[in-house]
Amino acid sequence: MRIAALDDDTLQLELFTHALTDMGHVCRTYTTGAALLKDLRRETFDLLIVDWHLPDTTGPEIVGWVREHIGADLPILFVTNRQEERDIVQGLACGADDFMAKPVRVGELSARVGALLRRAYPAATNHVLEFGPYRFLPETRTLEMNGAPVELKTREYELALFLFQNMGRLLSRDHLREIIWGQSAEVISRSLDTHISRLRTLLDLRPANGYMITAVYGVGYRFEAVKPPEDEPAAGATLP
Repeated sequence: MRIAALDDDTLQLELFTHALTDMGHVCRTYTTGAALLKDLRRETFDLLIVDWHLPDTTGPEIVGWVREHIGADLPILFVTNRQEERDIVQGLACGADDFMAKPVRVGELSARVGALLRRAYPAATNHVLEFGPYRFLPETRTLEMNGAPVELKTREYELALFLFQNMGRLLSRDHLREIIWGQSAEVISRSLDTHISRLRTLLDLRPANGYMITAVYGVGYRFEAVKPPEDEPAAGATLP
């Protein structure tokens, strides 16, 4: 998962980075609210960790902005020195999903982050996943469309599965590249576009089949379910 951590203490951010990386996540760190908000306008994350006291704003103000402009689905964890009952109440009331007091204990951080991610996103599974005419078989890493196998390369399969599991979410280009190719991989932008284009063609992603990928200028892509037009048959359908 891709996580953003906001704290004006660089040592605290180093702790977050090490702990989250050990959990298998990608962590982006920020020391000011302005820097985080700038990236949130063009980047996407799976979870936010937010401090309360910041040089240029407050944690509740950041959470309020996120809820107004991004929505209620993005999990947010407060990690702060404030730990009175009224602080916890205010933090949760402004839109955060969980509250953790400093000093940070790595085991507790891992547990809280894991719990938030499990609630917010479908867990990885080896069971067959079906979405309309599309059928994912994770054990063999294969995909069928209308019962017929679709020949996909490894990263094409991973990208297709990630898009279906994150249906309706706006995903930034960097988010997709990091999830599919890894944080350290040097991937040119055109490679992602090529993979998206191939999936559109190979999976026949169009309204008639109930799904489509939309490019969002300056940000990335959104994969979503749509209602098929009544006068357009789905792939594999037989006209009367």
